[in-house]
Amino acid sequence: MPHLEHDRLVFLALGESEAEDVDRTHLDGCPHCRGELENLRHVAGLGAATQGLRDLPDPPEHLWQGITSEIRAAQDLPGLTADARRRAPGPRTGDTSAAPGRPAVTGGGPAARGRRGRVPRWLATATTAVAAAAVGVVGTAVVLGGGATDPAPPAQAVVASARLDAYGSTPPQARGDVRVLDSGELHLHVANLPAVSGYYEVWLIDPRTMEMFSIGVLGTGSEVLLPLPPTVDLGKYSVVDVSAEQFDNDTAHSGDSLLRGSLTG
Repeated sequence: MPHLEHDRLVFLALGESEAEDVDRTHLDGCPHCRGELENLRHVAGLGAATQGLRDLPDPPEHLWQGITSEIRAAQDLPGLTADARRRAPGPRTGDTSAAPGRPAVTGGGPAARGRRGRVPRWLATATTAVAAAAVGVVGTAVVLGGGATDPAPPAQAVVASARLDAYGSTPPQARGDVRVLDSGELHLHVANLPAVSGYYEVWLIDPRTMEMFSIGVLGTGSEVLLPLPPTVDLGKYSVVDVSAEQFDNDTAHSGDSLLRGSLTG
């Protein structure tokens, strides 16, 4: 049994034409045409789903070379030119409304209703190839970018930093690093702190007067990001201190400092 024309399947897949009874009857009994229609609908759906994407990377050169080769191969098929010539509509007999040199529009039979015109098979093939190329480019963008809708957060500038060394009787392998970010936050990373029965607290100290205030608690992890008071003067409160504190409801410094270092920058 003859299959449905490829351009007819393209129009059905794109929703440019409604399936008529003869089309539906053929598709019900022809797995080949039914499968081709499903594939075309899948490609059309992928293209529609990517309409909002912008700034996609250029497709690789070999992809365009493959598309060009397919178009040229389709154009070189035997009988293509003759088929196109036979399909070209001519003026209807007795119709004087057509302009000289321009073919009149022919009436539409059942196969022509709902269609905007016939599409050469090589052009349909090229359209399918370009759609596949677009899908490939979108896939590349997703793989390379991790997602087009999730831009990477901008890097924060560091306005001051400090190296924290073991203080007092703290084991010498204990250490820490501090970075003050232009977002008004202090990032603290520590390593090899001794275990304590309470918790670790972070302080800023004025080395001239030893006046100090707490900026937060380290917690159980090895790093923390703590907000700084918006009016803090880091030129004055230039020493960062990590202390061991007890759960005793006393908000003052315990006097048991584990790490200390001075901010520079």
